[in-house]
Amino acid sequence: MSLYLYELVPTEGRAEAAIKAFGDAVVAAGGELIESQVTTGGTRVFAIAEFDACRPAQLESASLDVAEIVGPNEVRLVGAELDQIKATRPEAGYLVEWDIPDTIDMETYLARKKANSPKYADVPEVSFLRTYVREDMDKCLCFYNAPDEAAVVRAREVVSTPIDRLHSLEG
Repeated sequence: MSLYLYELVPTEGRAEAAIKAFGDAVVAAGGELIESQVTTGGTRVFAIAEFDACRPAQLESASLDVAEIVGPNEVRLVGAELDQIKATRPEAGYLVEWDIPDTIDMETYLARKKANSPKYADVPEVSFLRTYVREDMDKCLCFYNAPDEAAVVRAREVVSTPIDRLHSLEG
């Protein structure tokens, strides 16, 4: 089992159509769409697909009627179980992208995450849901439910982790 992140930039007003076309293309390539999250305004879609015994699909933007596709980039799921995500398809309210510094390798990242995660309890209004960290250590995507962006910022401060981009997500 391998998970891959695809970032889609849909044409205006076409996020749902892009997700449908993407999901169909993933299934046709032998994979499964695990989840997709759309930024508020539909300007970007973050999609996670699973491929077991095959290579990830190399998709063309024209075939999905999207302006751009970034990926596939292999990711590791941290903070949640894949079976749970498949069963519930949970939605998140916010997504934080962190461009991981070159000085942090996967082992360091995972140790840091394990040490800092209990600190989220200091910000009870925020629920940390899950993280997808790219295997190439370029960045990670952290999903949260929170009453507002300020609460997400407080949660990131409590775990001493920066925010490079903060997105609110459509419900």
